[in-house]
Amino acid sequence: MRRARLWVMASAVTLAVSGGGVDAAEPAPGVLISRQLAEAKALSPGSQIRLAPGGDGQSAQTFRVLGIYEPTPDPMEISESKFKVRLHLPDMARLVSGPADLMAAETVDQVNLVLRDPRQASTIATQLMTGTPGIVARQARAAVSGAGTFVVIERFHLAIAIVTIIASALFLLALSVMLVDERRDTVGVLRLIGLTTRRVLAQIFLESLVVAVGGAVFGIGLAAASQFAINRYFQWHYNTALVFVRVTPGVVAVCLAIAIPLGVVASAAASWSLLRKQLMTLARR
Repeated sequence: MRRARLWVMASAVTLAVSGGGVDAAEPAPGVLISRQLAEAKALSPGSQIRLAPGGDGQSAQTFRVLGIYEPTPDPMEISESKFKVRLHLPDMARLVSGPADLMAAETVDQVNLVLRDPRQASTIATQLMTGTPGIVARQARAAVSGAGTFVVIERFHLAIAIVTIIASALFLLALSVMLVDERRDTVGVLRLIGLTTRRVLAQIFLESLVVAVGGAVFGIGLAAASQFAINRYFQWHYNTALVFVRVTPGVVAVCLAIAIPLGVVASAAASWSLLRKQLMTLARR
């Protein structure tokens, strides 16, 4: 395995920051540390740190910080510690192996592979599992996207969205009926001066279209502003680069496709019920 390519997460180690440079006969092995750890401990490339396999600090070894990285945002790790260190596999094996487990340096529980051609992931996973008994290979993205927790959350959000749209449509229809009824006198005057029902209905249709477009644009703008505020707050709160809310072009298109027709149809339906009345009734005579 190439040391320049393969890194293993040291999640069960204790870290202690040395006060200054550590004299050593040989250069200390290099590691990468997370941005959160570097900020909390005031570390920078070239700093010396000591890692131990247990919380008691026994068998600690000295390492040199080669660089600082941003941990890959993962919703499953949102509440976990962001203090992380990445080591080369041989360094990791020497750190965690001990006299109690003679095979610790010869065994690996999990290996992550990055393929040059991601489209061959399924083929390579099948070859690994059929060629070596006991190995389980799976695609990381498929495992995350198919996680039961996120499927439940997605369905829950869909149910809330459907209920919200139906309730909003009913409320919009009731509001449109009240607004149109308040314009009874105006509609009656338009009919008395000779405008046909179709002409009045077309005018109301255009007015409702303008109002629906304006409302949809306002809602999208409010969502974009809320997206910025929500992401900044929770990224600060959890000290992560994870994006919590994203208003994508697809979301905008769906919102426009739902909001504009609903607004126009509700206004037109309320107006049609009023225009069907007799002219003298509209003029309150």
